[in-house]
Amino acid sequence: MLVPVILSGGSGSRLWPLSRESYPKQFHALLSDYSLLQETLLRLEGLPGLASPLLICNEQHRFLVAEHLRAIGQTAAAIVLEPEGRNTAPAVAIAALQAQSQGEDPLLLVLPSDHSIADPAAFRATVQTAIALATAGHLVTFGIVPEAPETGYGYIKAGSDLDLGGFAIDRFIEKPNLATAENYVASGCYYWNSGMFLIRASVYLSELARYAPEMFTACEAAWQKRQADLDFVRLDPATFAQCPSDSIDYAVMEHTQQGAVLPLQAGWTDVGSWSSLWQALEQDGAGNVTVGDSLALDCRNVYLRSEGRLVVGVGLEDVVAVETDDALLIAHRDRTQTVKQVVEALQREARRESRAHRKIYRPWGRYDSLDLGDRFQVKRITVNPGASLSLQMHHHRAEHWIVVKGTALVTRDNEEVLLTENQSTYIPVGCKHRLSNPGRVPLEMIEVQSGSYLEEDDIVRFEDHYGRS
Repeated sequence: MLVPVILSGGSGSRLWPLSRESYPKQFHALLSDYSLLQETLLRLEGLPGLASPLLICNEQHRFLVAEHLRAIGQTAAAIVLEPEGRNTAPAVAIAALQAQSQGEDPLLLVLPSDHSIADPAAFRATVQTAIALATAGHLVTFGIVPEAPETGYGYIKAGSDLDLGGFAIDRFIEKPNLATAENYVASGCYYWNSGMFLIRASVYLSELARYAPEMFTACEAAWQKRQADLDFVRLDPATFAQCPSDSIDYAVMEHTQQGAVLPLQAGWTDVGSWSSLWQALEQDGAGNVTVGDSLALDCRNVYLRSEGRLVVGVGLEDVVAVETDDALLIAHRDRTQTVKQVVEALQREARRESRAHRKIYRPWGRYDSLDLGDRFQVKRITVNPGASLSLQMHHHRAEHWIVVKGTALVTRDNEEVLLTENQSTYIPVGCKHRLSNPGRVPLEMIEVQSGSYLEEDDIVRFEDHYGRS
């Protein structure tokens, strides 16, 4: 049995302002009509013995992950929630324990949720080659055959040939300078480190216990104290907090004698920057990529992206311009790896734009903050068919609701009111209330908040369908 393990905990800060902590790059459709997470799952179809996927994510993204799976007709074997990020080695340990709990000792195909592969058939063929290696007890990592002397990736040096294909691992190398990378590519013995693995669950746990015993013990204890919550598996927060943070490479692969690297040529990229995204997309005759309502005139090798307003570039070369509803990034294409420093600067200033978009997704739908001023805020709220918000109240704000489209079932203290288009209601401070959509089309409404404090933490929940406290 082959269990896909999808790691979906990253924030993708180098793709700011589109990718942010509250809605990172794996949930965006950057290369096709599907999100990167959905593409990761869809490209596996056709692999023999493929089981339902097991996903590892954080609490904030749990409903996003579930919705993205539902949208492509897939059901997860489990969605495990990490109380806090501890890098890839603990995440895979938890996945191995969860997979073994289903009564078998499967092979785990460990994949980040935010990579791109242009040739899925070649990828599947390489995975099938790796199955023999992993079945024989090897911890297999996929080494990308380098297309250029890339300085943004780590490298793996191949050692001796293995009978079942691939090579023993000689060593892992951190991101090199350009001259060193050129020598690596010329030698033919080095591969980009993809961060993708095929491993037997029991073999990985055994090697982790040998080389990182404190991590193994903490992961096992946190998983033993797990709790089921709706469709999710919650680890014990206090126990998991004691787990050291480390990658698979550092914790296991650099020490084990059972490591193997299998070359992969399938048009892989980690979509780690706007420049790498530009390279992965089809360009016009001048090397330009335009996305959304954007236009490039007399430009060369530019990436222009609009999420709403018209973006026009004139006479530009090697430039990236990305527009969202609350931010605009303009950068030289060679400097897009440093966008992460922009996010860090915004975080130091406690700017909301560093972590969240204006549009916020919730398990029941989404809301968009249209305007914010002194003692008022205006939101556009969309509630999915059949969904409802929690039964709640606010200490510091009142709310006016105006239905724009669909039907709203409104609970106000001890009464229920059914509202249709162009009808409205008022929710006073301290009123216990709930908004539901009993219809078959999305409910769209305008909410006007007024009061002395308008932040989202002024919510007292009495009842919630989604397990939120």
